[in-house]
Amino acid sequence: MSNTPFGPPLPDAGETGPYALVGTARARPGMADQLEARLVSLVAPTRREAGCVAYHVHRDRADRDLFVFYEAWSDRAALLKHFDEPYILGFLADRADYLDGELDVRWLRMSSSQA
Repeated sequence: MSNTPFGPPLPDAGETGPYALVGTARARPGMADQLEARLVSLVAPTRREAGCVAYHVHRDRADRDLFVFYEAWSDRAALLKHFDEPYILGFLADRADYLDGELDVRWLRMSSSQA
């Protein structure tokens, strides 16, 4: 099992789409630019991982302290492996330096076709 504090649920029976999630991260006061740089630093190595379908980080246009990230993985196993990568473990270990509160993660099941 992964070391992540966010336990991804098992896929539904018959589920064939990518395993995806969307989350939000709120920066501590005065730390938004540092959090943005930290989150963006995870993009390139994550996109090189086997099983990564999509990995995006967004900054809210109106609330500059709020970040939204979207991830899609070929399957749950690929996501669990991602959580054990050193750069992800490092972020999870030091996230309190950047975050106001905790990450909010929503586990998604694709309803549309992937094509």
